[in-house]
Amino acid sequence: MLLITGAAGFIGHALTNVLATLGEEIIGIDNLNDYYDPALKWARLADAGVDRATVELHGEAVSRRFPRYRFRKVGLEDRAGINQLFTDFKITKVCNLAAQAGVRYSLTNPLAYVDSNVTGFVNILENCRQHQVEHLVYASSSSVYGLNDKVPFAESDPVEQPASLYAATKRSNELLAHTYSHLYGLPTTGLRFFTVYGPWGRPDMAYSLFSDAMLNGRSIKVFNHGEMSRDFTYVADIVEGVKRVLLQPLPLRPGVPNRVYNIGNGSPVSLLTFIETMEEHLGIRAEKEYLGMQPGDVEKTFADTSALEQDYGYRAATDLSTGIKVFVDWYREYYRYTS
Repeated sequence: MLLITGAAGFIGHALTNVLATLGEEIIGIDNLNDYYDPALKWARLADAGVDRATVELHGEAVSRRFPRYRFRKVGLEDRAGINQLFTDFKITKVCNLAAQAGVRYSLTNPLAYVDSNVTGFVNILENCRQHQVEHLVYASSSSVYGLNDKVPFAESDPVEQPASLYAATKRSNELLAHTYSHLYGLPTTGLRFFTVYGPWGRPDMAYSLFSDAMLNGRSIKVFNHGEMSRDFTYVADIVEGVKRVLLQPLPLRPGVPNRVYNIGNGSPVSLLTFIETMEEHLGIRAEKEYLGMQPGDVEKTFADTSALEQDYGYRAATDLSTGIKVFVDWYREYYRYTS
């Protein structure tokens, strides 16, 4: 059985649907917190066939869409709840996608990040160790590269200058995973995600904020006066990479069974080009409010994905215009905007 944490989240929902469609037996968990509107999280669960009333009454539910998928409401920081989860189910592989997300939110709510991203991750590691889990795959982040100015970012680059608490917690995950791999032989693989976008995306991400503002006649905030670029990666491409790492055998190498990979598009796009693409598919000209750099942000991200390509044959396949069109179509449908 596969455990997917953060199953009501953006990437977790997409991964769960793909793996469940393949017939994998899955237990998904999420704490359904209110960092952003929980209605979107419940909608993702509904899309995967999980009934809200059953979850609220019993704490868990079997999907009506995927009979081999069961969802349970529990948070990573709930030690007893996580222990019980591993006791109740024979979990062989874990994909840990649950985390307190958001760089800017970490500036004002640091303890939420420690609880979920550090304490919660240790709970997962410890249960993986105690229950002889075959492989732990977990979400890291391109933010670990912090203030590095060398591009593209490679896994061998130094990652000792985080620019935000969020980045620091993600780097701590990598160090903790390596320690468990070294001490206990637990196979672990970290995936450094680069700016994921697509349908069912988080409302605090730039593409959602831009869509909301543009469709409601408000200006959009363009930080660092537009002098930024991101390695935007379509969610289906991310899911394909995660699926390969989770389901395929680990590459055979001597030493500690610990790996870290970049997973991104490998082709950064300027923020202004990204906005132009959104304007094209929304059919709206954005009114731009140019602002300075925000604390915790970095100017550029750019993934070197050659290691993941070599070991798993992964390469992102979706161009920006195609991905943005799918997102915009979903956004209009979900929020019922009309032209």
